[in-house]
Amino acid sequence: MDVAERFGQLEAYRAHLQRMYGFCASLEAQCDALQLEQALSDYAQRRKCALIERDLLALGAAPGQCLQLPHCRSLGACTEPAAALGSLYVLEGATLGGRTLLPLVRARLGFTAERGAAFLASYGDAVDAMWRRFSSALDAWCTQPGRTACATNAAVATFAALEGWLCGSCA
Repeated sequence: MDVAERFGQLEAYRAHLQRMYGFCASLEAQCDALQLEQALSDYAQRRKCALIERDLLALGAAPGQCLQLPHCRSLGACTEPAAALGSLYVLEGATLGGRTLLPLVRARLGFTAERGAAFLASYGDAVDAMWRRFSSALDAWCTQPGRTACATNAAVATFAALEGWLCGSCA
């Protein structure tokens, strides 16, 4: 993935956000069905679709247009909380990367956390604290036999699905 192009040109950035919306919408639908709060009490705060939609609206999308975006179908099924946590590990790690990408988007495109880059800014100054809370929840949930392997396998599959989805090799 060419980071300089993807986060330095308006159309490429818009396309990236649209693809991320489709990925996150698929994952969030699976996590919502599991009532994930039992394993991750602050799950509702971690949802990304609303942030991405806000960014796309700032970039000129019409209200409701995000609902028409294609969703990632290559994402493996999250049928239990351990798998969902493994999949969310990928997105939570991306929030750490957002801190690196936000200055690039700000410098090249003029977008900020308040307008056009809410997804990259996601937790603002609380990124480290949110990561620690997520890591603690993951560790606590995966103490039972089998859960660690389930979460690990889901994380690996999610990384592969995200790469394919963002780079256009999967639907």
